[in-house]
Amino acid sequence: MACLHDHSCEDHDCSSNWSLYKHIDLPKVSALNEAVPGSAKSVFKPWEHRLNSSEEHLESNEGDPELLVYIPFTSDVKIKSIAIIGGTDGTSPSKMRAFINRDGIDFSDAQNMQAVQEWDLVENLNGLLEFQTRYAKFQSVASITLHFPDNFGGDTSQIHYIGFKGEATQLKRDVVATIVYELMPNPSDHKTKAESGGGFSQVE
Repeated sequence: MACLHDHSCEDHDCSSNWSLYKHIDLPKVSALNEAVPGSAKSVFKPWEHRLNSSEEHLESNEGDPELLVYIPFTSDVKIKSIAIIGGTDGTSPSKMRAFINRDGIDFSDAQNMQAVQEWDLVENLNGLLEFQTRYAKFQSVASITLHFPDNFGGDTSQIHYIGFKGEATQLKRDVVATIVYELMPNPSDHKTKAESGGGFSQVE
C-alpha cells in the first residue's frame, strides 16, 4: 500500500522527525550489481534532501536492472513505511522485496527466499509516495535487505533516495554490553516512550 502525501505533514508523521536516516549504519551499507562501487550509500540522506537529484545516485550495471541493497541499523528499529525515488526514462524500480535480519544474502538467495513483504512500485519522481509495511512484521529490525528485481523498461535501474519512517529503540547496539553487566538493572529505567504510553520513541 502506498500513502500519497496529499495532507499537511505538520499534522502527520511524514516529516524528518520520524525519519530513520540517523539510525542507518551508513559505512556498512552495501549493494550488489551497483555500477559504481560504494554508490549505494549516497541514496540515504535526510528526508528534506530527498529531492536533491544533483548528487550521486545508485545505478545498476548496463543491461541488468536488478539491485540488492543491504542496510544495517545502529539500533533496532520498527519500520512503518519505505520511500523510494527512482530515475527517469523507465529506470525506476518497478518491484521491491524486503528481507529482515538476513545478512550476506546474494541474488540467488533473494530469488529463492520468501520475502517478508513485496510491493509493486510506481514511479515516484516527486517523492510524494511512501509504501506502507505490514508493521507487525517489521519490529526489532537490525538490518533490512531490499531486492529490486526489475524496472519500468530502462537499460539500467536508478535509485536516488531510499527513506525509512518509523521508530528506533532507545538502546543503541554499542551499549548493550554495558547494560548486561548492571548489577541490579531496573526495567523501568529502560522503558521507551512507546512502552510508557508516549507513542513513538525518538532518539535525539
